[in-house]
Amino acid sequence: MKTILNVIWLVLCGFWMFLAYLLAGVLLCVTIIGIPFGLASFRIGRYALWPFGYTTVERRDAGAPSCVGNVLWLVLAGWWLALGHIVTGILLCVTIIGIPLGVANFKLIPVSLLPLGRDIVRTDQPFTARY
Repeated sequence: MKTILNVIWLVLCGFWMFLAYLLAGVLLCVTIIGIPFGLASFRIGRYALWPFGYTTVERRDAGAPSCVGNVLWLVLAGWWLALGHIVTGILLCVTIIGIPLGVANFKLIPVSLLPLGRDIVRTDQPFTARY
């Protein structure tokens, strides 16, 4: 079932959201200071390309630098990407088949707003190994 949802996701919105994350990552990697943000964008873009079967968890070792980085991310790229998830989520929820995909888009909004200090893990990984 995950594979079917991922293929439908890829065709309807995953590829376009991946391109948005790729563009944000390339623009952020132009400066040396933006490279960590660009790498985070590439990581989340890969997650946005094929989201079913993966989830995000908070890293316990993330501290104040990731909090400051998240504020900068939110200003530079986060709210644009979150807006993309909101628009595509609403458009997908118009059809019955698109409702699970729209819900998945809405679940990606917190990650697109505050990505630093989070890891992307497989959902079939044991819960204790996620932390």
